Amino acid sequence: MALSQAGTVEAEEPSPRSRQRMQERTPPGSAEPRLSPERAERRATAARQLRVLLTPIAVAGRRLPQKRLLGAYAGGGGGAAAGKRLCAGPPSPPADSGARPSPPKPASPPAAEAGNGLEGPWDADSDGSDAGDAAPDGSSQLSAYERKRLKNITENAKFFASLKLHESAARLHKIATKVPSHVTKRAKPKKAEDETVRRRSMRLQRVEPSGVPMPEIPAQPEAEEYPRVPAGPLSMVPENQMEDNKLTEEILTTWTRISEMKPNDTEKHTWDVERYRASLNSMTLSEDNVKKVVKNRIYSMAIHPSESTIFVAAGDKLGQIGLWNVNCKTEEGAHVFIPHNYPVSCMYFSPFNPAHLLSLSYDSLRCGDVTRAVFDEICRSEESFSSFDFLEDNASTVIVGHWDGNVTVVDRRTPGTSSELSANIGFKRTRTVHVHPVNKQYFIAAGSVDVCIYDVRYLKSNGNKPVSSLDGHPKSVASAYFSPVTGNRVVTVCADDKLRTYDTSCLSSTVAALSTVRHNNNTGRWLTRFRAIWDPKQEDCFVVGSMARPRQIEVFQDTGKLLHSFYNVDYLGSVCSINVVHPTKNILVGGNSSGRLHVFKE
Repeated sequence: MALSQAGTVEAEEPSPRSRQRMQERTPPGSAEPRLSPERAERRATAARQLRVLLTPIAVAGRRLPQKRLLGAYAGGGGGAAAGKRLCAGPPSPPADSGARPSPPKPASPPAAEAGNGLEGPWDADSDGSDAGDAAPDGSSQLSAYERKRLKNITENAKFFASLKLHESAARLHKIATKVPSHVTKRAKPKKAEDETVRRRSMRLQRVEPSGVPMPEIPAQPEAEEYPRVPAGPLSMVPENQMEDNKLTEEILTTWTRISEMKPNDTEKHTWDVERYRASLNSMTLSEDNVKKVVKNRIYSMAIHPSESTIFVAAGDKLGQIGLWNVNCKTEEGAHVFIPHNYPVSCMYFSPFNPAHLLSLSYDSLRCGDVTRAVFDEICRSEESFSSFDFLEDNASTVIVGHWDGNVTVVDRRTPGTSSELSANIGFKRTRTVHVHPVNKQYFIAAGSVDVCIYDVRYLKSNGNKPVSSLDGHPKSVASAYFSPVTGNRVVTVCADDKLRTYDTSCLSSTVAALSTVRHNNNTGRWLTRFRAIWDPKQEDCFVVGSMARPRQIEVFQDTGKLLHSFYNVDYLGSVCSINVVHPTKNILVGGNSSGRLHVFKE
């Protein structure tokens, strides 16, 4: 036997002599040749061995196609059957039998053929039962394993067919992919303008039980956290306190008392460096000398010249002025007043009469007179004020700088709140102005990138030229101040992280920098910009805040040498941008951006 290319098993072609012998042994009218019992037994044994060889072997993880012997030898048939081809269709009758072949039955695989894992075709003459597997001679064509397997497949197919899973899946898929119908929504009817008013109680309708309407109450404006300060004089009344408060009277009485005592007329002089450094080392900070005086960021400070009492004033971002008697160790030692609507950018006690505290905000210049307990308004303008200084020793006239670049001369003795002169000095912005301590006709102005010295006697509305220009500032300048005794030095703070000192003993058209100190001036938007101020007791030393850690206040010499750093890790933990030094005593006060003051003293 041989296996054809189509996968069917073919019997070997008998020789002509063998065919003749088979025909001779076959009786006339017989459909099949007769075989001896031995040959029939051998042929049946060979057929069973062939079926075993063609049974598929199970492989793990893989189903092999089922190939089975579909057309077995006709059991007990004659020799003509030996020349038949074994194929998938039913066996055809012998050529010499004269019988017409029966039409083949249509292939009808069971319902589980598509899902039972079988890839090969089913036997056309078999319905999967044991009866169809038996040969005519009674011998079985399939093994017991195959019959049991086919029976299980048939039963499983019938079970899954009864569940109707395919129909349910098709129905769910149809529901999931169903296109929503386009339903036109009805437009909502508009509310009638004369809709019935909801019933309300007589109290809500503001109607008395008698039916008479109650009088309308005018709408009250929303309460502001800090009400605006009106123009004109203001009473010197602390925030959230009554006029007859005894605590207020105590601090105002202290201010009046220390202003009546004149300080000793000691001549200003400059100590040697070693003695001055020793005095700085003797100044310390204690817990009692730290206090929150105002509510917000400090923009300016002033210290009273009294030698018996340490009396400090601080102005913040909200227009408040806090007065603190440092010698008073109770909570009543500080009081807050509100004379301005905007940040208090500059503040001084009058050198001629310390009972007067002059403060400058964006829109007004006021004088706090403690003898009358009132804040007088000296000058008011629609322009924004930035800083001021006294032009005379009696403090009767002041020079005021504007944020738009102009400067104004104000005489306190004239009635009204207007200025005497407004001059354009060619600046885009004027941050600070400061008067020469000896030659009062000169003042220095610091602007965006300009630092110039002008003569107030020659000021006019336009076309003002400076007496001297201090060059070398590539970025905006925060402050520029003359030295306190002779005015021969000027210190500036620039946004290029440099501190510069200039020699102004001889005012030429241009002045070059005498020394330059690398210093971190990048305070950012939440800290007040640094201002370097001279120590009134020392001609050649100035004080400036610092961004270094631990937080500190630094003292430099005009040569650029760092002389001393004030710090205290326990009580000084923030940047003190604004500082002030007592004119005669070893007292330094530093203010931070939360309204807290730190007093270093001996």
